[in-house]
Amino acid sequence: MAVSSGARLSKSGADGEVFDGQQQYEGIGKRAADKFDPAAPPPFKIADIRAAIPAHCWVKSPWRSLSYVVWDVAAVSARPAAVYINSWAFWPVYWIAQGTMFWALFVLGHDCGHGSFSDNTTLNNVVGHVLHSSILVPYHGWRISHRTHHQNHGHVEKDESWVPLPENLYKKLDFSTKFLRYKIPFPMFAYPLYLWYRSPGKTGSHFNPYSDLFKPNERGLIVTSTMCWAAMGVFLHYATTIVGPNMMFKLYGVPYLIFVMWLDTVTYLHHHGYDKKLPWYRSKEWIYLRGGLTTVDQDYGFFNKIHHDIGTHVIHHLFPQIPHYHLVEATREAKRVLGNYYREPRKSGPVPLHLIPALLKSLGRDHYVSDNGDIVYYHTVDELFPSKKI
Repeated sequence: MAVSSGARLSKSGADGEVFDGQQQYEGIGKRAADKFDPAAPPPFKIADIRAAIPAHCWVKSPWRSLSYVVWDVAAVSARPAAVYINSWAFWPVYWIAQGTMFWALFVLGHDCGHGSFSDNTTLNNVVGHVLHSSILVPYHGWRISHRTHHQNHGHVEKDESWVPLPENLYKKLDFSTKFLRYKIPFPMFAYPLYLWYRSPGKTGSHFNPYSDLFKPNERGLIVTSTMCWAAMGVFLHYATTIVGPNMMFKLYGVPYLIFVMWLDTVTYLHHHGYDKKLPWYRSKEWIYLRGGLTTVDQDYGFFNKIHHDIGTHVIHHLFPQIPHYHLVEATREAKRVLGNYYREPRKSGPVPLHLIPALLKSLGRDHYVSDNGDIVYYHTVDELFPSKKI
């Protein structure tokens, strides 16, 4: 099995001196990591990574997957019963907890879309529709566009999630579009707009079966998902007539916005480097492996288990068939092959506050890539709105 340059450095230094793991990190290994070029073609193949992952990590247990669904649905269903407390101190706690659990439901529906939930396609689709429709996500529409994202991760033109804008398109954006795309907190509420209109430079809608997102044989699936989404909308409207718009906003509307913030923040951080910029590829420089290695793992503290270890993102991107409950072990074993191509996430305390400055830093600088070149990086923007102060 091939081993990366980072893995070899853990054995010996430049002068043949032997280092243990901690010395390697503090000495030669750290200097090598500083000089490491993440865009260099890796000295291993995807088959080498696959071989390093234990066989049981690929096994999907529908009963275990369903147990997570039962737990999450029970938690989401039980919290509205506390509405009788109805005090100013109660609602912020409820909103954060419920919105976080909406995000957990999304992750399980996301696993259904990948087929990592079970080997039964019908079970995956039924559970995926129930979970995603309950939080106003069109299951098949999003599943298919997310499949496009995984198949083209790291490709400037073909990727689907937080795709970098080429310079010529960036400079054509009007002030309001730049404001909404790069000025906190607006990018963290982009997901509903993405479902309807996709990203700048792309066309189509996740609700339209004739969108260029979908193949002709997928149109029936899109109709089904859009109908399920609409049925949830009708249910919410009916519930509003019973409890009133103010209470419905507090019970469902605010948690939904918290969920959207989770989704946009997590997906953004998984595809943007904060210490060093990550490469993006075009043309023949792009291959599936190199694209997958542009993703980043993150540590979300005590939220890791709540949202089903979605922070273990590199191995998930390379092998989306692995169930979420095996990702931590699979990542631990795969790191032996990946070496410096794996960026160890900063360890978090119980609450991942360290990610806030990382998010702000990236949004403030990572706006566009060059129109030319097959390996490109985000340009640093010194002033986002030179003609208007915001």
